[in-house]
Amino acid sequence: MHSHSDELWLVNPRCEGKILQGVTTEIGGNCGTSVAPLYAAALAKKRRDAADYRLDVQWTSFDAFFTLVEREGVALNVASLVGLGTTRLCIAGPDARRLEREELDAQNRLIRGAIEEGALGVSSGLIYEPGRYADLAELVACASAARDAGAPLYASHVRDEGDAAEDAIAEALAVGERAEVAVQCSHHKAAGTKNWGKVHRTLAAIDRARTRGIAVACDAYPYVASWTELATVLPKSVRDGGDEAALVRLRDPEQAAAAALAVELARDPKFGGDGWDTILVTGVSSERNAELAGMRIDAIARRWSTTPPRAVIRLLVEEELRVDSAFFSMSEDDVAAVFSASFCSVGSDASARAFSGITARGVPHPRTFGTFPRVFGRYVRQRHVFETAEAVRRMTSLPAQQFGLRGRGQVALGMCADLVVFDDEHVVDRATYENPFVPPDGIRDVYVNGFAVVREGAVTGARPGRVLRRGPSTSS
Repeated sequence: MHSHSDELWLVNPRCEGKILQGVTTEIGGNCGTSVAPLYAAALAKKRRDAADYRLDVQWTSFDAFFTLVEREGVALNVASLVGLGTTRLCIAGPDARRLEREELDAQNRLIRGAIEEGALGVSSGLIYEPGRYADLAELVACASAARDAGAPLYASHVRDEGDAAEDAIAEALAVGERAEVAVQCSHHKAAGTKNWGKVHRTLAAIDRARTRGIAVACDAYPYVASWTELATVLPKSVRDGGDEAALVRLRDPEQAAAAALAVELARDPKFGGDGWDTILVTGVSSERNAELAGMRIDAIARRWSTTPPRAVIRLLVEEELRVDSAFFSMSEDDVAAVFSASFCSVGSDASARAFSGITARGVPHPRTFGTFPRVFGRYVRQRHVFETAEAVRRMTSLPAQQFGLRGRGQVALGMCADLVVFDDEHVVDRATYENPFVPPDGIRDVYVNGFAVVREGAVTGARPGRVLRRGPSTSS
């Protein structure tokens, strides 16, 4: 339902970390970032990111990317949204401003082109650069462009998942209502101890919108830690204008000191913050600080004999902001409450990693290898949030319906043979935050389009996956 594999379908086409969980189809292009379209600043950023995996970006359009995936082969079915952060980068670069009318028109042309080439809808990432500069009017215009092109779906990493979570959900619902599109609220949560319990109000808001006729749903992952860029702790004023502008500010001693103070106040438990021991560094871009993966920020600060805020600034500068971290910010009861909603699907919010090789770097979030088995072990058998059959629906027919994937998501005559054979009494995750590179137990066989990609718990190496482009049928 919600993944970030994207170009990794080319880097790791066997997709071991996903198929061993029973995943047969992945939706990419989430949180405002997609593999296409790529022009100007968007192309430069994608080339820089892909270089980490020694991948040569040979495409600029969805059609070219999808054709490349089809030529190389992939173990599971793939589909994508078009990211509004990516399209904005194409048009206006990292500028922190409202788009001019002609720029918005150009962005909407890119959106329509992407959907004509097979994208399923649009996505936004409203805490990331440059997506967070989009106002409601821009989001409505972009979602409307997708609707007019035949893909009326808006998926959003909403503008705030903590203090202003209710306002952020209201904004997503407003986009759906004004643009007349379906809305997918990505990885629904309430982050930060002081915000625990807010999910009951945000879920109620979604439920009321559904009653009014808005096709809105959400997805979630079965963990209490999120996983994103460490740079999200920085004040918005530091991040304005993109990474290069932020690094200029952070390399200036006076501005770095001011940023450290602001970050310290935001994380101080005395003011409702969650403290520095709740942030786990999971990966960095260079070998210089590779040994820090798996360490908490407070421990890194002690190693460097400095304060946690200054350790964060130093690490971000040395790694040019490219630091991933897990944030232990959610309540187990809140996660269960979100899953209790009948309109909540299961998503991993993770990329398709392998157990060795270039994608096995760092200490990734355990959801990379354990999401779907964990739902059965934790929320079916332990917490009794739903029964096995309902858990399966949340992973199959519900997301297939939301994304319009015809011919998939059900076991029935005439449907595509994407099938998982598993032991419902014993299936469980084994990946942990300390040791994530561990496959789950209890999943025996996985078939994609009728071909075995996992047999008796072992990856076969087959690549029978298909690109599911938007159109009259996504089954072929």
